[in-house]
Formats: sequence, structure tokens, C-alpha cells
Amino acid sequence: METLDKLTQATRGSEYEGQLYLVGGIVRDKVMGLPAQQDIDIVLEGDAKALANFLHSKGVGEHVPVVFPTFGTAMISVNGDQVEIVCSRAETYDPNSRKPEVRAASLREDALRRDFTINTLMENLHTGEVIDPLGVARRDLELRIIRTPTDPRVTFSEDPLRMLRAVRFAARFDFAIEPETYRAIESEAGRLSIVSNERVRDELTKILISPGAARGLELLRESGLLAQFAPELVTTHGVTQNVYHIYDCWTHTMKVLEALPEDASLLLRLAALFHDVGKPATRSVDDNGNVHFYSHQIVGADITRKIMHRLRFSNDETDYVVRMVQMHLRVGEYDSEWSDAAVRRLIRDAGPMLEDLITLTGADKSASNLDMPSVDLEQFRFRMERAQVGLKVAEIRSPLDGCEIMALLNVPGGPLLRQAKDFLVNEVIEGRLRLEDKEEATRLLLREFGGRQQGET
Repeated sequence: METLDKLTQATRGSEYEGQLYLVGGIVRDKVMGLPAQQDIDIVLEGDAKALANFLHSKGVGEHVPVVFPTFGTAMISVNGDQVEIVCSRAETYDPNSRKPEVRAASLREDALRRDFTINTLMENLHTGEVIDPLGVARRDLELRIIRTPTDPRVTFSEDPLRMLRAVRFAARFDFAIEPETYRAIESEAGRLSIVSNERVRDELTKILISPGAARGLELLRESGLLAQFAPELVTTHGVTQNVYHIYDCWTHTMKVLEALPEDASLLLRLAALFHDVGKPATRSVDDNGNVHFYSHQIVGADITRKIMHRLRFSNDETDYVVRMVQMHLRVGEYDSEWSDAAVRRLIRDAGPMLEDLITLTGADKSASNLDMPSVDLEQFRFRMERAQVGLKVAEIRSPLDGCEIMALLNVPGGPLLRQAKDFLVNEVIEGRLRLEDKEEATRLLLREFGGRQQGET
């Protein structure tokens, strides 16, 4: 890595040669044979600020170092990579905060304050020697175990975010969480309340995009962590469904996540996670004993918005996922009796999320009762192509713009204008009106709306 080469060369022959160690994920992943991470952490038994200033004086770094004297750390940027320089330290915590008080310490003490044993390996920047200060990191990597270097209850009480990180590493690497460490997560789950929602969101998204996302979410639920920030999802566990399903609602959701393609986006994964979150609130049983979830997609969309706002997702991300949850049944409702106009209407309503909806429907179908009839997605794609011949459905609009409609009908903007536009759009979708035919649009509009009084809705 060019950044590491620059750091090595700049400190060779100086007082820092042989005294600098890479630590954390970059060393762990290298030992595991995984691609190198971009996050670079360097630890030394010395002054982090002095090293950062030394590197800056050597022309290494794209800006003046950013120093955090309280924590004994400094940040520099090299070739666009963020490099964190840390003096080896020990930490003590206030019970109501994740911010520690620190003091200078040895490399071994520094390893003891880290989150998990697998992250305590250190690699000498100049010699390449990998050391195991606690003597347990290599063993735990071989055993595929997540454990804390010290008492896990103290570790998680001091920094509760580490509980989510434990689940993330277990999901990413398919490691087991050591029993005592797992019991500590269960007992300290309530401490997650002192962690910001943004940090919780970041860990959740990393779990969702990991290869073992479903297993990670199961660990979150079983340990009690999920109930701390998304109790609405927990309520789906054990909710039995109808003849179209073979799993309870929660297990079905996990199977849907597992069925998504490896390259599925975060937003698609979030939509899969939330698509049935409205089922517990809408479950009903009719006189014949049949289970129904009427309007669960609408209720689920509202719940999804609340959870995503709580976790501080952006408005754009939230709107996309909420709309996916609202529409997740639409593709699955298709059958061969649909008219081309109905297919075009779905394509237009879905807009840029159409492919994600099709993918979600396929995953949903695979996680349901395969003995029951369901949508033929290949036939749906064929009908999509046929329905769009000579017409870009996603670009369908009213042949007359708002000003033209207001002038024709002598109305201001408002509900009647929206109704008129929707009417013309529908005529295009139905194939009764061409996009460019303003004359026919005018005739149809006057026939349909000409007799209405201004302001009538």
C-alpha cells in the first residue's frame, strides 16, 4: 500500500524507526488473508502529536495534523487515506459516557483496552514482524472466536457500542461469540441507551451488508440488543402466517435477506428487513381460521419511517425504503390477465426502484411456501418489455403542462389541476393518447373537466 510505504520511508533512520506498530483491523485482516482495509491505525509508546508533526515536516500528509490531546491521538491524511496515530494508553470510563479518561501506558496495556482479542495484533511498520502482546489473538483467530481482552461486562459497560461490534464481527467472519462474552452482551444490552443513534445506525448497516447479515440480526434479537433500538422488528418473531408461508414472520424475513444477491444495495437490504414489519399490528383471523394481514404494507411503511428517523438515516434513504415497503406486494400481484396498461402503471409507479422491487419479490417468493401459486417473474419481465414498445413508460407525463391546463379550464393550481394532470397521464398509460398529441389532450380534457366549476374537487 502506497500510504504505508510513505510512512515507512519518512520515519526510517529517525527515532521512530522500529517503534511504530500497525494495529487493529488492518493487521487482523492481513493475518486472515483478507484484502487490506483503508483504515490505518498506528500505535507507539510515545507522543502521537510529535509523530504527526514530524510526518508533516517531512511532507507526509495532505493537511496540518488534527490533534486530540485529551485522548493522545492525532489524525493525518496520506494519499486520501486517514491515518490515526495513537500513543499506547490505558483508559477509564465515566458510567454515563463513552468518552474515556486516558493515561500513557505500555503496548501490552494498550492491547488490554481494545475491544476484542482478534484486534490486538500489532505489526512493526519497519520490520513487518507481527506481535501478539496478550498471547491470545492468534489462537482466537484460529478458533474463530470473538472475546474481549478483559472482563466482558466491564468492557461493554464502559463502551456499549462494542456489543454491536461483537455481533458485526461474528456476522462478517462467521465467528462464534465466546459464551461469557455473549452472556455479558445479554446482561449489558440496556447500556446501549448511552450510544448515539447515529453510531447504532452505522453498526446496523455494517451488519446488514455483511455476508452473515441474517445471522447477525438473529444475534441482535436473541441478545436483546435489537430491542434497544428497533423493538418493532422484535415483535415479528413468532408471528405465525398463512398458507402462503412456511415460516413465522421473523424467520421469513431472515430467509428473504439470505436470498438477496451478494451485491444487493444497503437500501434493498433495509427494504427486505422492514418489508413485513407491519404484520404483527395487522394480523387477523377470519371465521374460517384463515390468517390475514390487511394493509400491512401501509402500516409497515409508517413503522419503517419511524425506525429510520430514529436511527438518523437521511431523508432520501428513508423515503426510498419506505416507498419500497409500501410497494413490495405490487410485483407479486401481477398475473397474466393484466392489461398492458396495468403493467405500464406499475412500471411508472415504481420508477427507479423497479429492479429492486423485482429482486425483493424474487427473494420474498423463495422464502415463502413454494407449493402455493406465485408470480412468474420471467413472464412479468416479458410483459414489461412488450408494454413499453415505442413508449418510455418511466417518462410518461401529461401532454399539457400545468399552465396550459389552468388556462384551458380557467382554474388556479390545486386539487382540480392535479386531477386533470392525472387524467391525461392515465389516458397515455391506457394507450388512448399519445405523449405529443396536445390537440387530442385538449379535446379529452375539455370533455372530462370543461363543465366543472372553478374550485370543484
